[in-house]
This record gives sequence, structure tokens and C-alpha cells, in this order.
Amino acid sequence: MELAIILTFIIGYLAIAFEHPIKIDKAASAILTGTICWTIFIMNQPDKHEVTHQLMEHLGEISGILFFLLGAMTIVELIDAHDGFQIITDRIKTENPVKLLWMIGILTFFLSAILDNLTTTIVVVSLLRKIIADREMRLFFLGVTVIAANAGGAWSPMGDVTTTMLWIGGQITAISIVKEVFLASAFCMIVPLGYVSFRMKGAIKPPKGKRAESKSTDFERKAVFGIGITTLLFVPIFKTVTHLPPFMAILFGLGVMWVLTEMIHSEKDTAEKGKLSVSHALEKIDTPSILFFLGILLSIAALQSTGQLKLLANWLTELIGNESAIVMTIGLLSSVVDNVPLVAAAQGMYTLAEFPPDSFFWSFLAYATGTGGSALIIGSAAGVAAMGMEKIDFIWYLKRITLLAVLGYFSGCVVFILQYNFSH
Repeated sequence: MELAIILTFIIGYLAIAFEHPIKIDKAASAILTGTICWTIFIMNQPDKHEVTHQLMEHLGEISGILFFLLGAMTIVELIDAHDGFQIITDRIKTENPVKLLWMIGILTFFLSAILDNLTTTIVVVSLLRKIIADREMRLFFLGVTVIAANAGGAWSPMGDVTTTMLWIGGQITAISIVKEVFLASAFCMIVPLGYVSFRMKGAIKPPKGKRAESKSTDFERKAVFGIGITTLLFVPIFKTVTHLPPFMAILFGLGVMWVLTEMIHSEKDTAEKGKLSVSHALEKIDTPSILFFLGILLSIAALQSTGQLKLLANWLTELIGNESAIVMTIGLLSSVVDNVPLVAAAQGMYTLAEFPPDSFFWSFLAYATGTGGSALIIGSAAGVAAMGMEKIDFIWYLKRITLLAVLGYFSGCVVFILQYNFSH
């Protein structure tokens, strides 16, 4: 039984990794993998009720992550529908490439912590299209954006789905992850940007043509942007005060935002406010990504319930031994293997009894899996988004950006270890 589940997971994972060559959406592969793994498990157990009970326990944890993502993505989509991010983009006016590089890098770093690295990358792609005409230069800026987005997402409980998973799972707390990982994440971005700054030449040439007319008024744009960002920032405060799971906080924020936007557009007819409504935002969110997370987390849960993750943890401990080396290896693996199942696997491999909340292992894991994926264009949601929107070639990224990403990754690793040893 165990071998059949492992083989099913490997085959499913290969299908996810080679999504584009085989032309099958990774969400479909993930869902099939998850359901088949649990089917094999229950068919080989005499006590069906016990297996069902385990599945429902895992589903309770998984649904918390999925509802959190659903709420956050809807809020961000609603801000975008009102052109709220234009408030930021309108303030960037420079033709100096080095100055623009740092502006984009810092903006991406902090915006990613508030929104998430995927959404931030999509926003910055749209921004760069408006201010850089030369495609080669724009792609290079996008490569740096991927590094900055992943670095910014690693130190925030909402910035990267893996950090969110660790936060919801109780391995890290919001305040601690900011204190422990911020400096390492900053160096992960600063070192590549500093290196590139000495090599950039020329001037930025903006594209020609008129800007598309905004769908919302200036008041609506500012109001929805302000409400949305405040809602996202309120999530960790809500969790701390009420002790309810984070998904309850994000759903509360979405409910508030839904009511307020309905009030803002109350004088408009249905057709006029259609694209500015929460209902339309719910239609536009990336539902396949939600289903992908569901499938892959169900697969990992099956491996955990059958004891395979514990065996893997023991093997890694015996083979590598050093805690820091194990985490850095997992981090680099996330550039090849999606970081969601890697973190889910780590959560199943190592218990809170072995590594208490906010311990070195979990904080370092949040940094490593959040930033290690920058080494390859396919290694993170931010990279995949940039690749899809601007048709970035895998080999181009490997030649131009990978070395910068790895340099930043190891710089942050060194800073994290030194800071942790000094402060503890």
C-alpha cells in the first residue's frame, strides 16, 4: 500500500512539474493525485471509519488555508478592479534605470508582504509595461522583481502561501516571523540589487500611446484601495485579539469590504457596477490555483497519515544531520519542486514537540522555502506568473537571473543564522 501511494504521488508530481509539455493543468493532476492516494489508503485498511476520520481532520486544516487564500485573492482582485494600484504606479516617474530598479525592488519587497508575492508580481508586470518600452530591459527588471517579491513574501504571514501555511499550522507567529526573517529577506533582495546597480547603463524609454480610461472615479479608487489594504493589515491583529484562525479574520475583512463597496456603488445600476462588485471579483480569482493547493495538500496528508513523511524526516536527519543544512537543502529544492508540498511535507515530517513554535527550524524554513524558489523561473508562483504574462524563456532566466537569486538566497541564509545566534 505504502509503495502504491508513493508511486502515485511521484507520478502526479511529475505531471505537475511537466504541466506545459503534457498540456494538462497542474490543478487537475493534483486533484487526481490527492483523491487516488486516499482511495488506495482506505481500500487497504480494515477500519474505514478511522481513515475517514483522519481525512476529515486533515481537511479541516486544509480548508483554513484555502478559505484564507480565497478571501485574500478576492480583496486584491477588488482593489485591482477599481484601479487602486494606480495610486502607487502614478508616483513612479524616473528615467534612471538604477534608481528605477531600487524603487521597483523596494516597492515589490514591501507590497509583497502586504498582498502576496503572486499578486504583487502581477501588479508590477502591469506597472513595468507602462514605464519601460524596451522588452529586454523590462524582462531583466521582471527577473529582479521575482527575487524581491519572494524575499518580501517570506517575512510576512500573508506574503507567501508557504509562510501562511506555517502561520495557520501554528509553527510560526506573526510578530516572530517578522522579527526573525525580515533582515535576512532584506539582504536576499539588497545583495542582487547592489550587484546589478554597478552594471546598468542607459536610460528608461517609456512606451508610446494613451493610457486606458479608468473604470472608477478617483474617490472610489482611493476608498477601495484604503479599505482593502487596511483589511489585509488587520488580519494578524484580529487573530491575536480573538484567537480565531486567520481565515476567519480574512472572511470578516471580506465581509466588511463587500458591504462598503455595495454602499459606494449603491446609486449605480447593475450593469454599471457589475465589474466593480465582489461577485465579479469572485469570478475572476484564480480558482484553479485554489484547487491545486487542495489536491497537493490532500496528497501530502495521505503520505503523513501512512507514516511516510516521518520516515523521510528520519532519513534526512541521518543523511545530513545538520539542521541548517537540511533547511537550506529544502529551500533550494523549492526551485525545482513546488514549495507548497515541500512545506506541507515538512509540517508532517517534523512535529511541534521536536521543533516548538517560532523555533530556529520553522523560521528558517519560512525564509528558505519562500526565497529559494527564485533560483528558477518555475520555482515560485511569482516566477510562473511573470513567465506566463511576459513569455520569459526558462533558459533566459537561468542565464541572466539565477546566479543573482542564488547569491541573494545564500546571503540571506548567512544573515539569518548570524542574527539568530546573536539574538538567542
